Amino acid sequence: MRIEKDFLGELQIPDDVLYGIHSLRAKGNFPDQTPFHIEWYKSAALVKQACYRTYRNFKKAAKSQLGDKDTLHFMDDAMIDALEQSALEASEGKYYEQFIVPAIQGGAGTSINLNVNEIIANRALIIMGNNPGAYNIIDPIEHANIYQSTNDVIPTSLKVAVMKLLTLLEENINRLRGKVEEIEKQNINTLRVGYTQMQEAVPTTYGRLFSNYSDALSRDWWRVSKCFERIKVVNLGGGAIGTGLAIPRFFIMEVVQELQRLTNLPVTRGENLQDTTSNLDSFVEVHAILKAHAVNLEKMVADIRLLASDIAGTHEVEIPKKQVGSSIMPGKINPVIPEFVISVAHKVYANDNIITSLCAQGCLELNAYLPMIGHALIDSLKLLTAADETLLENLFTGLIIHAEIAETKLWNSPAITTALSPLIGYHKAADLAKEMKTTGCSIFEANRKLNLLDETSLNKILEPQNLMKMGFSIKD
Repeated sequence: MRIEKDFLGELQIPDDVLYGIHSLRAKGNFPDQTPFHIEWYKSAALVKQACYRTYRNFKKAAKSQLGDKDTLHFMDDAMIDALEQSALEASEGKYYEQFIVPAIQGGAGTSINLNVNEIIANRALIIMGNNPGAYNIIDPIEHANIYQSTNDVIPTSLKVAVMKLLTLLEENINRLRGKVEEIEKQNINTLRVGYTQMQEAVPTTYGRLFSNYSDALSRDWWRVSKCFERIKVVNLGGGAIGTGLAIPRFFIMEVVQELQRLTNLPVTRGENLQDTTSNLDSFVEVHAILKAHAVNLEKMVADIRLLASDIAGTHEVEIPKKQVGSSIMPGKINPVIPEFVISVAHKVYANDNIITSLCAQGCLELNAYLPMIGHALIDSLKLLTAADETLLENLFTGLIIHAEIAETKLWNSPAITTALSPLIGYHKAADLAKEMKTTGCSIFEANRKLNLLDETSLNKILEPQNLMKMGFSIKD
């Protein structure tokens, strides 16, 4: 065991671990088992790598002016190299098991920053041939945290993680939209009964139904693509509250550009770093867009689940059979994919409430609840990405629409009589509907009995292309 100290006292730390006293205190203070998202961990290390590169450049620039007068006591190049290599390794996900701080915590992210600092510092010590804990050589705060603050590194790294996840979500939405559009085109003339308030209403097609879904997904894709503009402004270099106190102006002006080069993301330094530090409304705005996508997904899968259910009677829609549905009822198959997606949507709604209320809890220059806000935001991004993925692979791929069943149901539904009302009037159309309801016959049989239209005219009106016209003209 090694002994580590802070101004509160001493703790024993296992010799071979990369975390230190600050991480261990946080683990004890926040006894929660919710794991911290690895995406945020990797991004925090990436931000620190950008900081070390900028520090190196600042050292070169300062040396050219100071000459031999090193009044800033710069780290030697071997230390900078070791820190940068260590941060690079952590940005690839290495040593994540050494990150012991849980997702739910207090302290505005200080514990996140210190745990990452300790991992980077101790790994850098190993790279240089020393043992973990030799902080007289490389210190987690003096060196690993050079010219940084929790309050600029942790929100910046959250935004980097969010942008990377937004890229995945955007791609998944677009792939899903493409599949839905394919089903739309295949069923452009597949007639069905349209419903309002769960009652038979007027004729439509499955192509039209799926066009509703593809258009909604197109809006989702467009909105998510615009999230990058909302989230790209970062406060890196701003220090504790965005004033840049105790940080070189060179570092403030250069570090975000270095991060941009490292990530290939459109990160931009905020014009007002204090505003970017204290106000987290951009997270509220972005998550609202994620919530809108969740709403569209829930509406879509709820429709599909209903149409494919036994309650709906004859199955016009057949969803893929993915797993056994019961441990006691033989042969039962459940709509597990829609149920998963609906569960995801409601978790996103809950996360939206958390993000909204906690972003409003910001106090003066800082919001202490960034860890919970970030956890909820990343949670929603990963859940929605998973929902889109399984919808594409496990619901819409293999989904069957039985056109003949749907068309037969339409011909036997009084809903079809609405199409005739411009020619025979509402009351005669109602007589047709009554005859169909009373006897259970089709529109064709009811018309033969009441002799309201010749069969040629009736067949012409009921052709898919005529039923689906947007309104009628005098020529019609």
